[in-house]
Order: sequence, then structure tokens, then C-alpha cells
Amino acid sequence: MSEPVKENTPKVEKLAKAQKLVGVKGMNDILPPDSARWEWLEGQVRSLMAGYAYRNVRLPIVEPTALFVRGLGEVTDIVEKEMYSFEDRLNGEQLTLRPEGTAGLVRSVVEHNLLYEGGKRLYYMGPMFRHERPQRGRYRQFHQIGAEVLGFGGPEVDAELILLANDLWKVLGLKDVRLELNSLGQPAERQAHRAALIAHLEKHSDVLDEEAKRRLHSNPLRILDTKNPAMQSVVEAAPRLLDFLGEASLAHFNAVKAILDANGVAYSINPRLVRGMDYYNLTVFEFITTSLGSQGTICGGGRYDYLIEQIGGKPAPAVGWALGVERVLELIKEQGEALPDLAPDVYAIIPETTALPVAMQVLQTLRACGVSAQMHAGSGDGMGSMKSQFKKADGSGARFALVFGADELAQGQVAIKSLRDGEGAQRTESLSTVADWAHSLQSAL
Repeated sequence: MSEPVKENTPKVEKLAKAQKLVGVKGMNDILPPDSARWEWLEGQVRSLMAGYAYRNVRLPIVEPTALFVRGLGEVTDIVEKEMYSFEDRLNGEQLTLRPEGTAGLVRSVVEHNLLYEGGKRLYYMGPMFRHERPQRGRYRQFHQIGAEVLGFGGPEVDAELILLANDLWKVLGLKDVRLELNSLGQPAERQAHRAALIAHLEKHSDVLDEEAKRRLHSNPLRILDTKNPAMQSVVEAAPRLLDFLGEASLAHFNAVKAILDANGVAYSINPRLVRGMDYYNLTVFEFITTSLGSQGTICGGGRYDYLIEQIGGKPAPAVGWALGVERVLELIKEQGEALPDLAPDVYAIIPETTALPVAMQVLQTLRACGVSAQMHAGSGDGMGSMKSQFKKADGSGARFALVFGADELAQGQVAIKSLRDGEGAQRTESLSTVADWAHSLQSAL
């Protein structure tokens, strides 16, 4: 008798465990419950922008590299050191992850002829990217909210934007925020000041650090923004741009200040305030806090009347600001400001899977009435014990637990148990009138 033929069963190779992948350093996940703080802040901004008649725009994250080189300035830190730029493998186009929002917004306005029918008030929200060392409130992927007014040249819109930002701090409950103002004048005035500034700095070249020497003839105005203690006395003694302003520039600056004074907005004049982009002229400003250490600027901006023409559009004035979302949220947290209760209104306790159709129908009714409702979900082999469900209901922060027990459902009812009072009061409600209970709950919220 022949031996049975043995099948050649392939040996099952043990799969190697895949290496755990993590996100890029400085590009952070925003997870619950923190994401709720972001949604709340964005909601406050949308409401305030609507009150000022600003309209929302959504812009691409990737733009032509030339947009930022031309718009921000070739010798700015952003363009020289911080941009994430790459070549498109399909067509060789040079592209960049946007490091800021203003240049892209102006590109969009020019491309779509948005100023054809007059000026525009716009705002945007979204991520920006800069290759720098991550630190508190400063990340490689960070988020900005920006407000821009295009097509209006008067000082009243400069002041309006400052009032808008100041109102936002009030809405958010922020207290440790101060406003600094300066005027950069017009190009001819800056050129005269530039010559005087270079002459002054050259006399003290022995004190200048390497960065200042590199910028001396390319972008001397940025030297005034140095944090090097050894250079402070030289910078303090430098010629002030304010002293080179002509009559029109001074009138514009004084008109901005007069509107702020009339509205009770406190500010200080900082003649060294220059901002980080080359496109600014006339009014520049920053809102600063002392609560976040070295990352004290939470919002900054100014007028940029020549950027639209630089990017290829017809000459038109513009002014705007951008705030750092991470820094604002960090400041809210630092000051201990309370956020609205983001817990669900009700949590559904479902002892048996047979109750699911009725329970989910009731929850849909509640949601249609504006009540936020979280349903307990089982693990596949049942709904879990009542004790564990109540524990999760309590942990959710819900005000009420809705218990869909067999006895209650047999009588066409649902039990409603309070989770937030000391006695844990419980009552029943008819399934046919649960919508009335939902409306009364909404009125009490």
C-alpha cells in the first residue's frame, strides 16, 4: 500500500511588526477635547467678523514660490530660511507651502478681479508652514486667522481693523494684551531714513553681530528689531523713522490714533516696530502679551498699499492683520478663562440591544430639537452592564441620562435621570412627548 501523498504546505512566515510612524516634529495633531477649544474660538471669530461685515475666503495651502519671494521680500527671514519649497515633479514648477496668508489672499484678489466692483473686507483661517525650531506657541505647522481690507486707503480702515482685534480680545476674555503702534511712512521717506540708519550703524560696526552685518545694506530696518542685548544701546540711539515722515504720512498716523483715542483703545508708540515682511507701509501694529514669555506677539499687521501692484494687479491700497491661533489659545489657557460647556446634554443608557431602534429614534428627535445626545455603543457582544454605562454617562459630562429599560419601554416611556445635582433626581417621560421635554431643556440652557 503506497504512502499517502503529503501536501507541501507553505510555511507561514511570521510578519515583522511594522515600525510605528509618528507625525513630523512641530506639526501637531489637534485632538479632543482640545479641538473643541479651536472650534469655539473659530465660532467666536466668525460671529465677530459677521458683525463687522467681513466675508470669508478659503485659500490654497500651496502657492508659487515666486509669490512669496516677490511679495514678502527676498532678504526676509521667511524667504531666506523658513519656507518649505519644492519642485513639482510633473512640470518643474517651484512651489511653496504658504508661510503666511496675506500674499496668497492678494494673489487671489488679483487673479479673480475682486476689486472690480469696489473694496473688499475679507478674512481667512488655516494652517501656515515655516521651517523653524519648534517651541512654545511656535510650530512648523501653525494656524492663523487673518482679516484684510483691500481697496480703501483711508486711516479709518486701519483703525477699524485694530478695533476689530480689540473687540476679539474682549469676547475671548483676554486681559494681558497691549497694543503697540508705529508708522513706516512711504517708500521715499523710508529711503531717507534708510540712508541715515546705515550711516549710524556703520559708525558702530564693532558692536554689530553677524546677522546685523549681513543685513546692514540689504534690510537695515530689521536690525532695529534685534533681541541682542549687546546691540540695544546702538539701536536705541538710531535715527527714528517717525522723524522722517512727511505731512501726509503724519496726518494718516494721527488720524488712526484719534479714532483709537475716541474709542478708548489704549496704545503705545514703538518707533522700533517694523514687522517681518517688506510689504508694509504707513501704519503697523502688534498686540503683545507678557504671559507667553518670548513669544509675546499674538496678533500683528499693518498697511501694505504696494503689494497688490507687486503681485501683478492694478495699484490699490490694502491693510490687514493676522493672529496666531495657537498663541491665542495658549493665552486663554494661561489666564484660566473658562470655555463654554461642550459636554453632551444627554447620554442614552441602553440595557438591551432590542431597545436600540426606539432609543435611536428618540435620540434623532432630540437632536432635531437642538439637544446634543450621545448614545452608548456596545462592544459587539452586548451593551455592557448598567453600572459601566452610568459610569461612562457620568464621565461624558452630560446633564441627563436617558434610560431605555424594558419596563419603561413597555409603558411607552423613557426614564430621565439627572447626573449633575446632588440627589440624582429621576422621572419618566412619555415617548410621545419627549420632544416637548427637549424644547423645555433647550429653553433652560
